[in-house]
Amino acid sequence: MLLFVIFVGAFGAENTEYCEMLGDPVFPLLSKDGDITIGGAFSIYSQISKPSLSFTDVPEALTCSRIQLREFRFVQTMIFAIQEINNSSSLLPNISIGYKVFDSCGSTLPSTRAVMGLLNGQERTLGKTCSSRSSVHAIIGASESSSTIVMLQNSGIFQIPVISHFATCACLSNRKEYPSFFRTIPSDYYQSRAVAKLVNHFGWKWIGAVRSDNDYGNNGMATFITAARQEGVCIEYSEAISRTDTGGHIAKVVRGIKSSTARVLVAFVAQGEMDILLEEALKQNLTGLQWVGSESWITAGHLATKRYSGILTGTLGFTIRKTKITGLREFLLQVNPGQDPHNNLLREFWEATFGCSFQSGLHGQTLCSGSEILEDINNTFTDVSELRISSNVYKAVYAVAHAMHNMLKCGDAMNPQCIWKDDFEPKQVVKHLQSVNFTLQSGESVYFDRNGDPAATYELVNWQRNPAGDTVFVAVGSYDASLPNEKQFIINGINTTWAAGSLKRPVSVCSESCPPGFRQAVIKGKPICCFSCIACAAGEITKSNYSAECSPCPLEYWSNEDHSQCVPKVIEFLSYGETMGALLTAFSLFGTMLTLVVLCVFFRFRHTPLVKASNSELSFLLLFSLTLCFLCSLTFIGQPTVVSCMLRHTAFGITFALCMSCILAKTIAVVMAFKATRPNNTLPQCSAVLQRTNVLSCTLLQVLVCVLWLTLAPPFPYTNTAHTTERIILECNVGSPIGFWAVLGYIGLLAVMCFILAFLARKLPDNFNEAKFITFSMLIFCAVWVTFIPAYVSSPGKFTVAVEIFAILASSFGLLFCIFAPKCYILLLRPERNTKKEMMRRN
Repeated sequence: MLLFVIFVGAFGAENTEYCEMLGDPVFPLLSKDGDITIGGAFSIYSQISKPSLSFTDVPEALTCSRIQLREFRFVQTMIFAIQEINNSSSLLPNISIGYKVFDSCGSTLPSTRAVMGLLNGQERTLGKTCSSRSSVHAIIGASESSSTIVMLQNSGIFQIPVISHFATCACLSNRKEYPSFFRTIPSDYYQSRAVAKLVNHFGWKWIGAVRSDNDYGNNGMATFITAARQEGVCIEYSEAISRTDTGGHIAKVVRGIKSSTARVLVAFVAQGEMDILLEEALKQNLTGLQWVGSESWITAGHLATKRYSGILTGTLGFTIRKTKITGLREFLLQVNPGQDPHNNLLREFWEATFGCSFQSGLHGQTLCSGSEILEDINNTFTDVSELRISSNVYKAVYAVAHAMHNMLKCGDAMNPQCIWKDDFEPKQVVKHLQSVNFTLQSGESVYFDRNGDPAATYELVNWQRNPAGDTVFVAVGSYDASLPNEKQFIINGINTTWAAGSLKRPVSVCSESCPPGFRQAVIKGKPICCFSCIACAAGEITKSNYSAECSPCPLEYWSNEDHSQCVPKVIEFLSYGETMGALLTAFSLFGTMLTLVVLCVFFRFRHTPLVKASNSELSFLLLFSLTLCFLCSLTFIGQPTVVSCMLRHTAFGITFALCMSCILAKTIAVVMAFKATRPNNTLPQCSAVLQRTNVLSCTLLQVLVCVLWLTLAPPFPYTNTAHTTERIILECNVGSPIGFWAVLGYIGLLAVMCFILAFLARKLPDNFNEAKFITFSMLIFCAVWVTFIPAYVSSPGKFTVAVEIFAILASSFGLLFCIFAPKCYILLLRPERNTKKEMMRRN
C-alpha cells in the first residue's frame, strides 16, 4: 500500500509502472453504465480466507464468502435510489447514473482491492494508455471505519468524494486528513457520549466494556471511556476482540466477562465481532448481563432471534432514526437471478435465501429453479420495518445526485436542458457536496457540517419481547446533540417497561449508594466508584445517592438533621414576642410613664419655689426629652426596616443631644447664678436667653450631623450571615461608621462638659445644690456608655441591639432618678421644705 501511494504521488496516474502494479483486473459484482458513475463498496461477504504466507510461493488471492443479507440490502437500496433519480424529471434530467459495486469484505485488504477497481476500472493496458481519470465520480461506502480509512488513503489522493453510510469513527471528522470524506451517519463522538449519559442515567456506575480491535472500536471506546469518567462511571475492564482472533482468546475474554462483578456490558463492536462473541457467550452460558450496544449491531435483525434471546433480551443502544422508503420493498422483491443469469452474486443471494443450489448433484441441497417467490420469505433482506442504515445509503446517493445537479447548473440559464459535461475535476464534486442541502420525500433534511458529518440525532432502542415471544426493537428515547446539554437526552419508555415486569432493571455498582446526607469517599487504591460513605458536615447536604461531595447550603439556608436538604435558617432579630424584647419594652414603657408622672407632679407644683428654683422651663424640656429617650428605645425592637434603621439611631442621637443640652444649660445656669457679679434684676433675663440659645444650638448641631449622615450614608437593613452559620441575623448596618460614632461622640462630649461644670459647682453654698445631683447623674451616664462600647462591639446578634437598648434605658433612668427623685421627694413627702426661705438658706 505504501509503495502504491509513493508511486502515484511520484509518477502520476499515467505512468506505465503504476499500471503494471495493479495486477489482475478487479471486476465489480454489480454494474451499470451511465453518464455519472457512482461506486459502491459494501461488506457483502463476511468471511475472508487466510492464505498461507510461506515466503516461498506466491500468496493465494484473498477470497470472501458467506453473503450478508443486510449488506446486500444496502446494495439494492443504492441501486433503487439510482433508479429513482434516473426516472426523475427534476433531478439530473437527461443525465443517466450508473454504478459499480465492489465487495470490501469488512476488511482492509479487500477494501484496498475494491478501491483500486473503483478508481482505475477493470481494463488492463500496456504502455501509456492507462486511464488518467477515475472510473467513478463518487463512492458510497464502506460499512466499516477501518475499510473506509483504507479507501480514503487511496481515493483521497485524487480527491474523489467518499460518502459512507456506516463508518462512524470520530477520526474521520478530521478535515485536514480526510478532506473528501462525507457520511450520512453521525460520528461516534456523539454516540459515545450518548451511551455514557445512558449508563449514568440508570445508575450503572460499574460497567464492563468490549470493543472491536480496529479504528471503529478503539476510537469509539476511547471516547466513551473519557465521557463515562466525566459522568462518574467506572470501567472494571475493557477487552478488545477481532474476527481474526483465535477461539482461545475469545473464550478468555468471555470468561473474564463472566467472572467480573459488573452487571452491565457496553459492546462497541462491529457485526462480525459480535457474531463471534455471541457464539462463545452461548457456549459458556453468559446470562444475567445488561447489554448496551453500539449502532453497528443494535438493530441487526439476524441477532434478534430466539437463539440469542436469553443473552440479549433487554439490550439498550442508540441507533439512527428509522424511516420509510416508499417503493423499496417492492423493488427488493423483484430481485431475481433472472435479472442477470451470469451474475454470481445474485445466484449466491438466491441460494442463501432459499437454501437451495443452482448446481445439481450437491448432497442435501435442493435444486434452485429461479422461480421461487421472494415475497414468501421474511428475512433481513426483505424486512423493511427497520430502515435505518439503508436510509443512510439512500441519502448518500441523493446527496451525490444533488451535488452533480448543482455543479452542472441544471435548470439554470447556462444549462437549461441539463446537458452532461465531462470536463470537471473531482474536487468540484467535493465542493458541491459540502454545500448540499435538500429535503427527501419523507421530510428529512440532508446536509453536511464543515467536517462532512450530518446532524447527530439518535433513537434509543430497547430489545423487548412481544406477546408472540419474538424480539422487537422498541424506541424508548432519543438523543439530539444539537440541543442544549440538559435537553439532549430524553428517555420516555424504559421505566414503564421495567415497571410492567417484562424487564428487570439491573443494578451494577462497585459500592452501594450512600443515603442522602452522606458523601462518597474514595478508597485508596480503588476506582472512584468504589467508596465508603461519610456523613456531611453541618451546613452541607447531599440529595442524590451518588454525591462525591457535600453541597454547602446557600447563605440563607442550613442543613436539616439528616443533612438531606437545606431548610431556611432561623431568622434572628430582637422581637416584641420574645422574653428579652418584652422585658425591654416593658421597662421602656415604664420609664415613659414614670417620666410623665414626674412631669405631671412638676406641672402640679410649677408655682412652688422648688420648681421655680429648678428652672421650670429647662426641667419641663428635660422631662420631655427623657420621655423621647425612653420611647426611642422601642425603635430598636422588631424586624429592621429602612425606616426603622434610619429612625432608631437618629432619634436616639437627637433626643439624647436635647437631653444633654438641657442638663448643660441647667449646669451653666447654676454656675452663673453663684458666680455672676451683675445686679440681681438683670441676671435672670440674660440667663433665660442664654439657656434657650444653648439648648437650641447644641441640639441643632446634632440634627445637622444626623442630616449629613442620612444624606451621605444612611443606615439600612442588613442580613448578617457571616457572624453565625446556622442563623440569619437581621440588623441595621450603620451605613457610615463615622456618622454613627460622631453622633455618639457628640453626646459624650456634651455629657463630659456637663460633668465638668457640675463637678466644679458641686460645693456651691446652696441648701439645694442641683449641681451635686447632675454630677452624680453624669457619672452614671458616662459609666453606662463607657461600658456600652466594648459590650456593643462584642455582643453577637440580637444581643447587640439589647445592649444598646439597655444603655439607653439605664442612662435615662439614671438621669431621671438622680435629677428628679430628690425634688419629687420634697414636693410630695416634705412640702415644708418647699419654701423660698428654705431654698435661699445657705448651708
